[in-house]
Amino acid sequence: MRFDELDLPDQVQRGIAGAGFINCTPIQEQTLPISMTGRDVAGQAQTGTGKTAAFLVTLFSRLLANSGQAGGHPRALILAPTRELVVQIEQDAQLLGIHCGFTIQAIYGGVDYMKQRDALRVGANVIIGTPGRLIDYLKQKVYSLKEIEMLVIDEADRMFDMGFIADLRFILRRLPSFDKRQNLMFSATLNQRVMELAYEFMNSPVKLSVTPEKMTAENVKQVIYHVSRKEKFPLLLGLLRRDGMERTMIFINTKREGEHLHNLLNANEFPCRVISGDVEQRKRMKILDDFKDGSLPILIATDVASRGLHIDGVSHVINYDLPQDCEDYVHRIGRTARAGAEGKAISLADEDGALYLEAIEEFIKNKIPTEWADDELYLLDYVRTARPKRVQDLKRDKPGAGRGSDKSRRPPGPPRKSAAPPTVKPPPVLPASEVNDEKKKRRRSRKKRSADERQAVLQTGKEQ
Repeated sequence: MRFDELDLPDQVQRGIAGAGFINCTPIQEQTLPISMTGRDVAGQAQTGTGKTAAFLVTLFSRLLANSGQAGGHPRALILAPTRELVVQIEQDAQLLGIHCGFTIQAIYGGVDYMKQRDALRVGANVIIGTPGRLIDYLKQKVYSLKEIEMLVIDEADRMFDMGFIADLRFILRRLPSFDKRQNLMFSATLNQRVMELAYEFMNSPVKLSVTPEKMTAENVKQVIYHVSRKEKFPLLLGLLRRDGMERTMIFINTKREGEHLHNLLNANEFPCRVISGDVEQRKRMKILDDFKDGSLPILIATDVASRGLHIDGVSHVINYDLPQDCEDYVHRIGRTARAGAEGKAISLADEDGALYLEAIEEFIKNKIPTEWADDELYLLDYVRTARPKRVQDLKRDKPGAGRGSDKSRRPPGPPRKSAAPPTVKPPPVLPASEVNDEKKKRRRSRKKRSADERQAVLQTGKEQ
């Protein structure tokens, strides 16, 4: 189906043409004919299938059709679990809605608090945000949800995984009743928890699914290397030098491992940056911009970047650590081979990662091809760097922390003089004759006390 075959407002059609969209993806082809009639939709589709455009086209068309109802409060609300996904949705919304004349505002943590607050006070037609900061402004009565006509929940399953479900319910209970608004929800999986949420806050949603038999994208060439933990980095260096990866994303499971890998790669002349949940939002966005424009060839990331990032031209995705969650594997390798391009996903399975491999292959319904690296591919002559300390190590090394931490840093003083133990004189040794006399005296004393005690008892009895 082509977009120009749909009965869409002219402003929306111009935005679609400007974005370069011509044919609908499967999720768009199933969703738009239903959502354009005002029906609620709960859609299941893997990452990179175009579901963002599906709900944005519906949203702008509905707001344009009801332009006479415009008021001073927000008219549409889009909820997403991560900051990166919010930023990506806002960019797509600005592109598709450039001719619609709506004010679009992204709300998320880690950036200027007062600037976003003032923007909401001035007024926004469409709000895209994460639950936490939206609730913060809502409690301060910076904005109101009483005129919301359109609700979109993106990556609903991720909301549950990240513990946002309580915040999500807080927001949904303050919206107009479900029959007075249109609701769209999209998720990589429509499990029982997600569908319970749909039936509670949506108006008889139509359930759609375009998940193919093969979970991963067709144009992604997957390969896995079985390698020991000590040989992972030498093999990574060999792969980077052999394949000449121009734009590569390397995924790790922990931020500490990411920092160590970042230091190693930079020390060995492979410029890279790392993003994780602890990186300041502005710094994180600057790193992503550098990676998108090609000035940064390698990006190291935790799973905070596995969803919602639409970066064209990613040639390789490397799972330096295999993910513990099967779905995260699909989302990670989905960063490459986007928009019909080809890409390669390389996984390094060490002693720990091999434990997750069976579950991953069962989830994707496919066995990942195994390759064995030649000895020449391992670059053992590389610059070493110290591994970043753990949090508990930093606390222990901090001055004043622990019972003996300060003492261990003091310069050694002069040795103390230990006090001599007190001398104890042994008892004198008496001759045998004197010992016998002493025993006789003690026996006579005991007999006298016994006699006196008996006399006292008899005297008491007489008195009574």
